[in-house]
Amino acid sequence: MSHTHAEKYVMTMIDLFHKYSKPDDMIDQPGLLMLLKENFPNFVKGCDRRGNNYLSQVFEEKDLNEDKKIQFSEFLCLLGDIAMDYHRQSHGAAPCSGGRQ
Repeated sequence: MSHTHAEKYVMTMIDLFHKYSKPDDMIDQPGLLMLLKENFPNFVKGCDRRGNNYLSQVFEEKDLNEDKKIQFSEFLCLLGDIAMDYHRQSHGAAPCSGGRQ
């Protein structure tokens, strides 16, 4: 069966999570920081330019259950934040300018 573009995008995000997750299907802090730096460099640079020090706080903010690991649902929250920022940029906002980034 052929997948739609949207289905392929979702599967790509699952593959991205699995690339950086450990055998327990969770991402530790170094893995999350590497994932962000390697896959969302423009987002990270935009936040750094604004002085938001995004990388130093993102792990604690997204580790909702405070188990020192990022599970897939927490990863999806992070992707949502990044997508919202890119959506604001599509309407003329500066990178990393809205929300709690």
